[in-house]
Order: sequence, then C-alpha cells, then structure tokens
Amino acid sequence: MTDFANALIDRLPKAELHLHIEGTLEPDLMLALAKRNKVTLPYESVEDVAKAYEFDCLQDFLDLYYLGMSVLQTEQDFHDLTWAYLLKVHADGLTHVEMFFDPQAHTDRGIAFETVLGGIVSALERAEKELKITSKLIMCFLRHLPEEQAFDALECACKHKEHIFAVGLDSSEKGFPPPLFERVFAAARKEGFTPVAHVGEEGTAENVREGLDLLKIERVDHGNRALDDPALIKRLAKQQTPLTMCPLSNLRLKGIPTIGDSPVKKAMDAGLLVTVNSDDPSYFGGYLNDNYRAVHQALDLNEQDIITLAKNSFKASFISDSAKQAHLDAIDAVVEDVKKG
Repeated sequence: MTDFANALIDRLPKAELHLHIEGTLEPDLMLALAKRNKVTLPYESVEDVAKAYEFDCLQDFLDLYYLGMSVLQTEQDFHDLTWAYLLKVHADGLTHVEMFFDPQAHTDRGIAFETVLGGIVSALERAEKELKITSKLIMCFLRHLPEEQAFDALECACKHKEHIFAVGLDSSEKGFPPPLFERVFAAARKEGFTPVAHVGEEGTAENVREGLDLLKIERVDHGNRALDDPALIKRLAKQQTPLTMCPLSNLRLKGIPTIGDSPVKKAMDAGLLVTVNSDDPSYFGGYLNDNYRAVHQALDLNEQDIITLAKNSFKASFISDSAKQAHLDAIDAVVEDVKKG
C-alpha cells in the first residue's frame, strides 16, 4: 500500500451505512457488562470469547451474536455499547452513520423497546455534539421470526418516528425470502419509514429482485449475488440503487474464500453505487478502515477507487443533497491536503 493510499484511508471523511450496533460488542465490554448485570456466559476471559469468534456460516455467527446480546439489559448498557463504537470509528474518519438495531432480539427477552432505543439515541445525540458525527437509525425486522412479530416492532417504532428513520430486514436469509415480509414493509412505507433490506448475502439474485419489487427497498444491504444476474446489474446501475457491501464479513462468514474474491471492484467496474462497510466489526475482525485496507490490497484498488468509495458512502446515504455536497467537498479538500503531504 502506498503512503498516499494509506493516508487517504486514514483521513478521508466517510459514512458507514451497514453497521449493526449489537455487532460492535467487543469481548472486553461483553465480559464487563456480564459482570455488571450478573449474566453467566460460557467464557471466563477475553481470549475465550475471541476463540469463539470462528464461524462456518451465517447461522454459526448468529448463535453467538444472540448469546452476546444477553448482557445488554439497561439503557446505560446500550449507551455504552453505542458510544464505544462511535469513539472507535471517529478515529477512522467517520462523520455520518446509518445504524441498524434489532429490537426484537431484546424485546423477546424482556427488555423494553424504549430501553434499547433510549440508550442508542442518547449516544448518537452525544456523538453529534462531541464528535460531529451525524446519524440515522434503522430498525431491522428479524426475518427468522414471523411477520406478525415484525408488526409488533413496527407498532413500537411508530411511537418514535423522530428517532427512527428507516426499517430493514436482517438475520438468516436462507429460507426467509422477501415475500414473507411484503405486508409489514408496505405498512412501514405507509407510516413514512424508508425501506432497506439484507438481500443477496446468502440468498440468490432473485432475493435482490424481490427486495426491489416487493419490499420497494431504496438500498440493497450486501447484494453480492446481484452480480450473478446481468439484467439485475444493468437495472441497479441505471437506477444507481446503492449496495452496502461488507468485505470482511463476507470472508469471516465464508461467503467468499478470500478477500480477493470480494465483488466490490467488479461492482464498481459495472457502474454500481458501491459502498464498503464493516457489518458486525467486533465479530468479523475489522472496523471501517480495516475493510477499506483489505479491499485496497486484495483487489488492487487505486487511490481514485478509494476516493470513489468514500464519496459513494455519502451519495448512498439518506442525508439531504446539501449535506451530501458538503461531505463531498470535505473529501476533495482532504485529498488536496494529502497530496501536499
């Protein structure tokens, strides 16, 4: 990696658009919260937790992911979790985040929706004041649970529209295609929530198409399998529908054999609006800039590719056009500054 490329990755302003806040739970914080809340875990040390972070598939990860969530019980826990992530990525140049959270995973174990939301929102508001990081919050429906339960989550979200901008769809993709959630997404859109969904990670290109046609999603989370379908590639390129790709996540979940097999560069070359994100960074071994470095090295991205990915992160966001332009101008200013050395 050249010094120029390295400096760009370090210093460019960036947005992160595919980030599960529960997936930022680091082993040390997991153990600290377990102690605080008197939760028994099958681990005695940070090293024990780290050893568990080896997965053969998405479901293996999800099993550990939901176990880790058991330590999150109070509003302060959710604040501490969110604040820890924001502090870490502030150093990566993050200036805007559009963050997923999974309330059903918490309400199912007796944690109030408002407890979860209150802790996350208080940290996001603090970050805007202290770190100049803006944010939008995306509530995800868990696709392995029945659509009726998603309607319960939507009912809660409708009471907090000032804090929740969009709805998403995550958890196990295999066996749970978009048509199962067509009604709840229609209801969410009617209530004014912007729709996005995880499609094309484990599922097929057809899942991506159904996400677009049935759920009316405005952004494709992952979307790797879309590249299997030439007609879908053309459609996504023409519409400039964003893809929030997650290279290290794909590697750790064995969706790709090596980072060199990441579809990021292929998608960029096809004219798609591609972004790079960390997904669940504490579990997948890398935060935002780690993902940038991984694809830069493995895919032989040049400096302009890095700049394009940073700009795409704002173009693909849900902020206003004027805010997007301000971030793009800030990127250009940093590029010029880095060139001067």
